[in-house]
Amino acid sequence: MAIFERLALYFDPVAFLLVIGGSLLLAVFRSQKNDVGRAIAALVPLLRANPAADSDAAMRAVRAMERIAQTRSIRCTDRVQTAERFLMLAGRRLSDAASAEDFTRWAEEELEDRERRHRGAIDFWNAVADSAPGMGMVGTIIGLVGMFAAMNDADRIGPAMALAMLTTLYGIVLSYLVAGPIARRLERLSGLEHDWQRRALAHLGYLAHNELGEPLRPRVPRRSRAA
Repeated sequence: MAIFERLALYFDPVAFLLVIGGSLLLAVFRSQKNDVGRAIAALVPLLRANPAADSDAAMRAVRAMERIAQTRSIRCTDRVQTAERFLMLAGRRLSDAASAEDFTRWAEEELEDRERRHRGAIDFWNAVADSAPGMGMVGTIIGLVGMFAAMNDADRIGPAMALAMLTTLYGIVLSYLVAGPIARRLERLSGLEHDWQRRALAHLGYLAHNELGEPLRPRVPRRSRAA
């Protein structure tokens, strides 16, 4: 029971709403509407994601598509079953492609769209991390003003000082222990996902070239590491 009483000392609803609510609100203002939803949805696979397993499964699906194209027809690649929705979509696009050039163009646009969507979610959490210390400082200033205004009333000094200290604490925790690590983790997962998707689409692009017998663009471009 004593431990809960001690933990209760570190919770103040006003400080919590000011820092957490203010940081999230600022991030919403800095983001596009769809990016906010993607940022929240990205929390689901944040811990469950396994890029190595996804890459292995993707390449197995690609090899299955290559086999079915060689034994039957490239128009049957959409029959390959895989849990990865991206590969399912790629298989359908490949089977419906009018030319290798059409498939390669779609592959480039799809990777660019995915990278843009991922970047929007990552930027949201970066915005939260950037805003949290500032909101904590705002709370600290409010608490200090309240404390100095109550110098003649000892009963009011304590709550004002607690507000000043807790908002600083919440800002640091939210920025460096929550939002910042989330953004870094999502960025790493996005890069790893983009890598295996690029490799898979490059394989399928050459498959389209071999089957359809048309010139193909050099290959799906690599992701810019400067993003």
